Amino acid sequence: MRLKALSLRDKKIFSRFLSLRRHMLSPYAFENIYIWKGLFKIEWAIINESLCVFFRDKTGSFLYLPPLCLRRHPDALTQAFKIMDSLNKNRQISRIENIESNELACFKRMGYFCYEKPPDYLCLRADLVNLKGVRFKSKRSSANYFTKHYQFAYLPFSGQESMGCLALYKSWMSERAKKNRDPLYQGMLRDMQGCLEILLRDCLGLDVRGAVVKIGGSIKGFTLGFKLNPATFCILYEVTDLSIKGLAQFIFRQFCSGLKGYKYINIMDDSGLDNLKETKLSYHPLRLIPAYIAVRQNG
Repeated sequence: MRLKALSLRDKKIFSRFLSLRRHMLSPYAFENIYIWKGLFKIEWAIINESLCVFFRDKTGSFLYLPPLCLRRHPDALTQAFKIMDSLNKNRQISRIENIESNELACFKRMGYFCYEKPPDYLCLRADLVNLKGVRFKSKRSSANYFTKHYQFAYLPFSGQESMGCLALYKSWMSERAKKNRDPLYQGMLRDMQGCLEILLRDCLGLDVRGAVVKIGGSIKGFTLGFKLNPATFCILYEVTDLSIKGLAQFIFRQFCSGLKGYKYINIMDDSGLDNLKETKLSYHPLRLIPAYIAVRQNG
C-alpha cells in the first residue's frame, strides 16, 4: 500500500477522522501531529475505513495513534503492522502509541500487550486563572510580582512574532541546558525546537492560538496552543526569559484567563522527566490522563 506524505492540505481529512470520537490526550489534534514533521517523516493511509498515521525516523516506523475510526477493525491493525514491519529492520520496533484508556481493554482482547507511557496533565482552567488558596500561593505571588515591577505589553500571537519567539526559545534552551545536563532532557529540548520551527513556519495554516509578552519592544515570553476538543485547550509551548521573575506565572495565568469557553487546560505530558513532572504537578492538575503503547505479544 502506498503511503501519503503529510501536508497542510490533509488537515480537513485528519480533522474528520479525529472528530469521530472525543479525545482527551493531546496527540489527538492535527496541530500536534503536524509539528512532528520537524523530527519524523510522517505518512498516512486509510485502511479499512481507518486513518493510520505512521511516524518514521532512522530507528524505524510506528503508529503515532491507533487507527482512527468509528469501529475498530482488526484487519486495519494487521495491515498497519505489515507496513511497519516492511519498514523496520527489527519488527519489535513496530508499535502503536498514544492509546487512550477507554480503548485499552479492546487492544488487550485482540491479543496486544499494552504498557503505560507518561500521562497528560489536565487542569481546571478556573484554578489556573484564579490561583486561589494556599496551594497556589507561590504562583499567585510570582505573577503579582511581575505585574508590579515591570512595564510590559501582552499581545495576541499573530505569526509576525515568529522570529522573535524562535530566538527567545534558543536562548531559553541554552540556559535550561546549562542547568540540567541530563542527556534525555537536552535531547527533548532539541526536539522541541524542531517542532517549534515547524509550528512557527506554518502557523497561519494551523489552528494555533497564542500570546507574547514584550518588554522594551523585545519578546520576553510566549505561549502557544490549540483546541483539543470543545471543552479542552492544550498548551504546547510556554517559554519566557528566565531572568524575569514572575513572567512565566503571569503569561500562563493571563493566557488561560482569555480562553473563555474552555473548562479544562491540558498541559501535555512530562516525557518521563522528574523536573517536568514536578513543574506540572505544581499546578495541581485535576487528574492525569493515561496513555498506552501496544505491541504484539510475540514481538
